[in-house]
Amino acid sequence: MSTYPILTLKAGREISLKNRHPAVYVTAVEHAPEVQNGGIVEVQSSTGEFLCYATYNRRAYICLRAIGFAKRDPLEQIREAIERAIALRTMLAEKEDTTAWRLVNAEGDGIPGLIVDRYGDVLTVQFTTLGMDRLREWVTETLIALLKPKAIFEKSTGSARKKEGLENVEHWIRGGVEGGIEVRERGVRYKIELHGSQKTGLFLDQREMRSMVREFAKDRTVLDICSYVGGFSVNALLGGAIAADAVDYDALALQRATEHATMNGIDAGNLGTYAEDAFVFLRREPMPHTYDFIILDPPAFAKRSADLDPAKKAYTDLNRLALQRIAPGGLLLTCSCSYQMQPDIFQTAVFHAARQAGRNVRILQRHRQAMDHPVSLYHPESDYLKSLLLAVE
Repeated sequence: MSTYPILTLKAGREISLKNRHPAVYVTAVEHAPEVQNGGIVEVQSSTGEFLCYATYNRRAYICLRAIGFAKRDPLEQIREAIERAIALRTMLAEKEDTTAWRLVNAEGDGIPGLIVDRYGDVLTVQFTTLGMDRLREWVTETLIALLKPKAIFEKSTGSARKKEGLENVEHWIRGGVEGGIEVRERGVRYKIELHGSQKTGLFLDQREMRSMVREFAKDRTVLDICSYVGGFSVNALLGGAIAADAVDYDALALQRATEHATMNGIDAGNLGTYAEDAFVFLRREPMPHTYDFIILDPPAFAKRSADLDPAKKAYTDLNRLALQRIAPGGLLLTCSCSYQMQPDIFQTAVFHAARQAGRNVRILQRHRQAMDHPVSLYHPESDYLKSLLLAVE
């Protein structure tokens, strides 16, 4: 096995690594070797005890990302983690008619900085840390050897890369596919465009909630706020909704929502689309319909702790507007993908919204996480998504 330069932590700063949390802040480092940013180092305690192998980026506040807690080849440990991640999804895929999956969920699968999604026989990869970005060729060859995909598209975008000193990247790194990629999610058909799409084309983490909407939509009139490509709207109509209106600022995404309806045998006349800001739409007079099922799935209002106070207000305002619009006996599915909005904070924001709207509200169900998005017990920060299904009187 290759030897790696040794990085030493300050006394008492090894506790998080001993608890298998993969992130170490730059303030915990006592001595760092001369190594290229993004390179692999062996991390030791102040007493010389082996702690882990990690990628090291001295320019980032989170400067260390643990990639192997055993004292053996760290690349071999990453490969084994990828194999375990794939095995879990293979087991899940056998149980349903779905061809779109999260294959590797970064820290949730013990591989910080790497996200891999599968759309049919095409993979999308995201490298979110400098250390994993430096391993891109090795990761790509490993994925090809294990999965033999038709093509691999890199969609490395987002604020995490900026913090690592990286630019956004979108391109084919192996092969290529012309036009969209058709996939199925529990029998529902979608067409995915990788270039320019949000995340990697479909919000795979909301699979369970889309199925739940389909289950409860029968004979209801549905409003899908921040609908993107219409996943909730289409499932509602397939579940027997009378009509569904999709609202999103992205007009091209709404065009794709209409296409998704047609692909699934839905009369396009039952799906209304509105390229508008969510807050503006909910203040409309009059509204297009009287709604008895509203879905709120906005983008993250809080991406850092400094955003928390304005985010609380935004979530409260959005939920208050929805609660003022929903018919008695209706349902509200409200979601937040902001990690900073912890479940108790989010529920408090919804409480204030209900009180301001003067509605009696009961919680019927909390979020069902898509099982291909596991959360490591050692890294609770990756548990970002939460939802409440509410009965509104």
